[in-house]
Amino acid sequence: MAVRLYVGNLPYNITQTRLQEIFSPFGALGEVTVISDKFSGRSKGFGFVEFEDAEAAKSAIEKMNGADLDGRNIIVNEARPKEDRPAGGRSFGGR
Repeated sequence: MAVRLYVGNLPYNITQTRLQEIFSPFGALGEVTVISDKFSGRSKGFGFVEFEDAEAAKSAIEKMNGADLDGRNIIVNEARPKEDRPAGGRSFGGR
């Protein structure tokens, strides 16, 4: 079963390719995503890495959580399930 990891405190110049290169030594990867600002295209400083094997994911967490990446100590842990958010935009009140 695939395990999805959250990777935070990433350098803002990180690319999906680089993130994949960093985590691929731990095992077979599924989807690798760097979350970017939709207007500027710049990384928001976090992403997700999916491992096909739970043991590989556990090893990646143990070795990479707190590791230095371009002067930043990255955070690596198992991603929480995506929460359902209400649809729609802002509400400005009213009666």
